[in-house]
Amino acid sequence: MYGAVDIGGTKTLIAVFDKDGTVIEKIKFLTPKEYPDFSKELAVNVAKLSTKDFQKTVVAIPGTPDRERGIGLIFGNLPWVNVPVEEDVEKIMNCPVRIENDSKLAAISEAVQLKGEFRKVLYITVSTGISGGLVVDGTLDPALQDIEPGKMTLEHQGRFEQWEDFASGRAIYAKYGKKAEEITDAEIWYVIARNLAVGINTLIATLHPDVIVIGGGVGVHLEKFQDRLEEQLKIYEHPMNPVPPIRKAIRAEEAVIYGCFELAKSRNG
Repeated sequence: MYGAVDIGGTKTLIAVFDKDGTVIEKIKFLTPKEYPDFSKELAVNVAKLSTKDFQKTVVAIPGTPDRERGIGLIFGNLPWVNVPVEEDVEKIMNCPVRIENDSKLAAISEAVQLKGEFRKVLYITVSTGISGGLVVDGTLDPALQDIEPGKMTLEHQGRFEQWEDFASGRAIYAKYGKKAEEITDAEIWYVIARNLAVGINTLIATLHPDVIVIGGGVGVHLEKFQDRLEEQLKIYEHPMNPVPPIRKAIRAEEAVIYGCFELAKSRNG
């Protein structure tokens, strides 16, 4: 069996996979704000699992991992700094553990779904913030494994801002007082598409992906703004930087835990 632990800012999900990638157990609990409390709560919930024999576990963290030392350096929405995630989870799960950034794991999961169709997959998650990962031939590009596209500084309405500060789900709610699933106005979706296109055009020019997959809480509504997004991208298209196909995430809600499974069973895991 393989374990997956997806640490979120509000909730943590534990999933158990069999060797074929089928989820056979799930447990979810509120993520404590203090790391020592999280370790205790994780141990309590792992003890509830009927599965006790794990071959490997991958932990998804919402922040920057030190992959060599197995340490979570900093977490975007939790006050944890330099915490020994791998060591602590190994004691709890009694198996080898690897940590990875959550959006990078989602990128791996989505790239696996497109294997044989596209070689270079750029995954962008548009949720509370914006993040993503570049997967080449099924593996995270080692030179870009810590990219945070949402932190790019771009021009917006006459001033420079981080991309996620004007294009993320958080920014959308701040501007319109609505979550993505509540928006029905086509003009609002036009503005959302335009703001996303600003950052995506930059990523196309620098990364040259074969396909772009969009996920996250805003990305699940891609069909509501895909035409406008592609229209905006085409405005700035250049023969040296053609706009690749835009796809909706296949496992939009579960991409992270499936990414944990894919990494756990791979040679690189």
